[in-house]
Amino acid sequence: MNRRSRTSSTPPLRPLTGTRLAEALIAGWQPLQRLDADGFAVLRSRGVTRRAHSIIALEPPADGPELAAALERVESLVAMAGERPTHRILEDITPPALEDLLAERGDEATGSSEILELPLTGTLPRPHPSAVIATGALDEDWFDAAWRLAPRDGEGARDTLHDILAGTPSVQVRLPAGEEPDAGVGRAALVTAGKETLVVMNMIAVDPAQRRRGLGRALSGTLLALAAVQGAKRALLEVESDNTPARTLYRSLGFRRIGGYHYRVRTEADSAA
Repeated sequence: MNRRSRTSSTPPLRPLTGTRLAEALIAGWQPLQRLDADGFAVLRSRGVTRRAHSIIALEPPADGPELAAALERVESLVAMAGERPTHRILEDITPPALEDLLAERGDEATGSSEILELPLTGTLPRPHPSAVIATGALDEDWFDAAWRLAPRDGEGARDTLHDILAGTPSVQVRLPAGEEPDAGVGRAALVTAGKETLVVMNMIAVDPAQRRRGLGRALSGTLLALAAVQGAKRALLEVESDNTPARTLYRSLGFRRIGGYHYRVRTEADSAA
């Protein structure tokens, strides 16, 4: 792969941890509504995608009784909408006492994912010469291709996903292959963390008929190169823990694990109790 060098005299990046990391991930997959209460962020997006429709503990009470009371108040907001609470449990961010409470009442653990990071310094890939690139607002041609390659379940899911993706400016890439003009797509959401610009990469999808041809690597490399041009200092990725091919690809590009998360979903039996 052709590469270009990006030299910099800037100091090493400040580690992205705690609420800075949580807020960057939220901004990269922007919920349609957000309510902050008792140190929790309640994210709502018409029930579509758990990343944009769940509860995240950012700075909840540490004390047992106070934590339990805050949890009850926050979950009552979700219950008013007739929904079961889903908590996103972020490694080294969610207080262990909260997960203990959720586990003790029987909330199901599901959806394990890793959070990966790559500083955008040194030698970076060059954009693929056939890439179709859009920056800033959501490009409708890109979205049509992304929905075809990676649709979501749920009533009104297409409109909801459109609104989620439109919530954050981004770099959007389409790649052709053979007779297929849109064989792969990828997105890098432009996010601000303090004074730093970074990107959260997501919606990287390849037509099943075009896999094993290097399109995933080409998409990822193009997004990284364009993110650096946009002033980003680092890239973040969220990848499911059991997606070995994707994890292998991202590790080969230099990404390293900086965290992880899973969800705790309240069971119907517990909700009815």
